[in-house]
Amino acid sequence: MRQHRRTLRLLGSLLLVAMAASVTGAAPAPAASPTPLDRVIPAPASVAPGGSPYRITRGTHIRVDGSRETRGVGEYLAKILRPSTGYRLPVTAQGAGGIRLRLAEGPFGAEGYRLDSGRSGVTITAAKPAGLFHGVQTLRQLLPAAVEKDSVQPGPWLVAGGTIKDSPRYGWRGAMLDVSRHFFTVEQVKRYIDQLALYKINKLHLHLSDDQGWRIAIDSWPRLATYGGSTEVGGGPGGFYTKADYREIVRYASSRHLEVVPEIDMPGHTNAALASYADLNCDGVAPPLYTGTEVGFSSLCAGKDITYDFVDDVIRELAALTPGRYLHIGGDEAHSTSHEDYVKFMDRVQPIVAKYGKTVVGWHQLTGATPAKGALAQYWGLDGTSAEEKARVVKAAQNGTGLILSPADRVYLDMKYTKDTPLGLSWAGYVEVKRSYDWDPGAYLPGVPGGAVRGVEAPMWSETLENSEHIEYMAFPRLPGVAELGWSSAASHDWERYKGRLAAQAERWNALGIEWYRSPQVPWGAGGR
Repeated sequence: MRQHRRTLRLLGSLLLVAMAASVTGAAPAPAASPTPLDRVIPAPASVAPGGSPYRITRGTHIRVDGSRETRGVGEYLAKILRPSTGYRLPVTAQGAGGIRLRLAEGPFGAEGYRLDSGRSGVTITAAKPAGLFHGVQTLRQLLPAAVEKDSVQPGPWLVAGGTIKDSPRYGWRGAMLDVSRHFFTVEQVKRYIDQLALYKINKLHLHLSDDQGWRIAIDSWPRLATYGGSTEVGGGPGGFYTKADYREIVRYASSRHLEVVPEIDMPGHTNAALASYADLNCDGVAPPLYTGTEVGFSSLCAGKDITYDFVDDVIRELAALTPGRYLHIGGDEAHSTSHEDYVKFMDRVQPIVAKYGKTVVGWHQLTGATPAKGALAQYWGLDGTSAEEKARVVKAAQNGTGLILSPADRVYLDMKYTKDTPLGLSWAGYVEVKRSYDWDPGAYLPGVPGGAVRGVEAPMWSETLENSEHIEYMAFPRLPGVAELGWSSAASHDWERYKGRLAAQAERWNALGIEWYRSPQVPWGAGGR
């Protein structure tokens, strides 16, 4: 009888709750809905939503084929998902269903992929491991932002049903990090690499030398690093990468399918080298180390044979450390080098790069000399750059020189957003989020053949940046837009639609612990708090 009364009381309580909900209009919490397939950045080439979502559960496996590369992508995915889901997510070559990563012939290219999602599982198919990796980045963005956290979250972990077919517009989607003005540790560079990978960036351009610091050990010229690397802007202790450090950066970048492009800036921006070795100066007198931010005052001595012995040694050692195809030789702001000496210098240095099996990349001032066959010129001019300078770049492109577009008043990530931005510079103007996104690389320089544009790159100069928080504040939210310009078709670029997708990224950045700028141009919603 006592049990019967308890049952009646419980039923009565439930009835009262139901009646209260009816009176107040309260409703049960809505079921979680998955992120739509077209909400990711960069925008995919083709999206066909439909069917039931897939739910990652305690029983989910990550299934890979027998290749080492595919298993590596699977382990990477598992490492992201395990902390937040709390699931084991074993990576296995056995069974069916779950999350499947497969390499197969198909119309994917080197970096494209297909993602199919339905009730029984998610399959990512690509012709190359890079495509699988990029597909995994899309899968991350289709899951709730809490999947990025390093502690167990409640879920549910739903992936919308349907199919994405995707491949990039350009093969060069880069980000440059200046480690010379301020030095950044291996771990800080790795953190940035992980952030770049999320948006399918595939080139990490490291600016390894400048007036304020030389950052890579060169065995044949040891004082470059030990003395030339001993300071930075403002007089801090600086630093440099040992060869083992540099190899670790290259290895880590490769594991995220980024190719490292090292830069030794010359013949200008060379005070750290000139201070380290007096013989590199035309007068044989070493200048003091430099910790300011002015540019254009230094130059290697184009008329001395030792200059080219130096360049040969540096490029030989750096090329041996770098498995990628490219080596950047700078070439900008050589205001203390006469035009005649600049041309002479580039005519001698470019063949050295080729001798050691690399392709020349230079800032667009390289077009003032004769770019080597196959060389790439990185354009960093402004909308307002002189017609004469633009015409020289256009002519070089018409003659076969490939272009990487990095217009400073669009994609220099160290430019202030507004006059009130506490970090960064403003010599190229203020660059808010819309401005950094709202342009077309394929049409930016009229007269350039379409095939000459190889892609885009977002440089991050570090005169005012001292740590990862500074890097992130200037990169986010602009970096994802540059990534989309490089990956997605021109027809998909639409600011009004893009800013909504960008706003949805805020919760992910919060979950990842990324410092970012709350631009008033973007409707951030709850994620912007």
